[in-house]
Amino acid sequence: MIKFSSKFLALCLLSATLIAAPVMKAYASSDDPNPKPPPSDTSKGKKGKKSSSIESPKFLAGYHTAWHTIYDQHEYATAIDELKALGRDDRADVANLIGYSYRKLGDYKLSQVWYERALRTWQYYGLWQLEQGNREQAEYHLQKIAQLAGKDSSEYRSLAAALESPPGTGLVY
Repeated sequence: MIKFSSKFLALCLLSATLIAAPVMKAYASSDDPNPKPPPSDTSKGKKGKKSSSIESPKFLAGYHTAWHTIYDQHEYATAIDELKALGRDDRADVANLIGYSYRKLGDYKLSQVWYERALRTWQYYGLWQLEQGNREQAEYHLQKIAQLAGKDSSEYRSLAAALESPPGTGLVY
């Protein structure tokens, strides 16, 4: 009974830690041997908005597990399965970790596909922010694309051009 109680307590503590931990945006573009989980995005959306999957305890726990599978255990194939099981590979941070894992496995073609998917997500989200009137967030996404792909990438050029347009003009992309 004591064994069961201690295992149950450990499981509860782990679950509480994963649920309470901040959302990580793991931009796995570096080969840092001792990476730290990236800082959380503490920005809040408008009141009344439906809760997104990144606020879901199940998503957070799965994301944290995959992140640790990559950086602590170096089990890249397992992490790919864990990330795909989240059902949110349309998110830039998830797609980026999948691309990183494929690269570490030596599958450069699939890695490229997932990295490009992550870049498109940053671009599209930047355009969305711009359409919502949030130029500051669009600039943030533009800088993220510059860091990941450079200023010569088509994703960067597209979002930069949209930011140069006067507010209120229709975006074409």
